[in-house]
Amino acid sequence: MSTGNFENWAGNIADIGPIYPFVGAEWLFVLIGVVYWIVWHVRQMSSENQALADQEQRLRSGDLSKTLGD
Repeated sequence: MSTGNFENWAGNIADIGPIYPFVGAEWLFVLIGVVYWIVWHVRQMSSENQALADQEQRLRSGDLSKTLGD
């Protein structure tokens, strides 16, 4: 993909055309980023809740050696 000729910077920017690939697809990249961010947060909360439940179960069992990890 050609990004234009930059031998002479004097001129109209509209004549040069796009200077980066995938012009117009910014909304798609933003959407993908937001979806990834939400999925990551949901998975992180699930993982942390599971770890907390496991730790709570060990504490309630009363087995101190399992709780301390010995």
